[in-house]
Amino acid sequence: MGDAQKDRDQAARLPEGDVVAILLEQHARIRELFGQVKRSSGEQKQKTFDELRALLAVHETAEQMILRPVSADKAGKAEADARNAEEAEANKVLSELEKMDVDSAEFVTRLAEFERSVLEHAENEEQQEFPAVRAGCPEDQLRKMGSRLQSVERMAPTHPHPKVAGSTAAQWLTGPFAAMVDRTKDALSKG
Repeated sequence: MGDAQKDRDQAARLPEGDVVAILLEQHARIRELFGQVKRSSGEQKQKTFDELRALLAVHETAEQMILRPVSADKAGKAEADARNAEEAEANKVLSELEKMDVDSAEFVTRLAEFERSVLEHAENEEQQEFPAVRAGCPEDQLRKMGSRLQSVERMAPTHPHPKVAGSTAAQWLTGPFAAMVDRTKDALSKG
């Protein structure tokens, strides 16, 4: 939980609406949800994992669509490509986890591996990508990016889609349709 607080403290020092502040808050929530999934069981574990899955799917899609084009310019194409590749791999694993029984030993083992890779990815963003974007963009651009990120998240898929993960262009082309299908699926599963 300490890392979640560190993310929140760092976000609190940034201007409201700043894209990096928003992403740091989400990193904090992701860290908390991993802990909650590990500490729960049964229906509560499934519900918490579903929240984590949706947050990760939305978060990664929005990063690929809004942050990565800017980070390719400010942090370098290799940095942006590395983060997209990590997200593409995470999307595949998330898709596998989504199909598993959350109380199975296989799920617990795979989730622990997945958590390590997601947190390593977040650290890479926080150490490499975010500082370059913040240093290379004026505050008004960072706030506009934050607003655009939140708009994209409202329309982003809530389930992993490995075939488009890691590609900004593919996310723009298929994201809205996939999101509509995902959100319908989510609503039907709750009803």
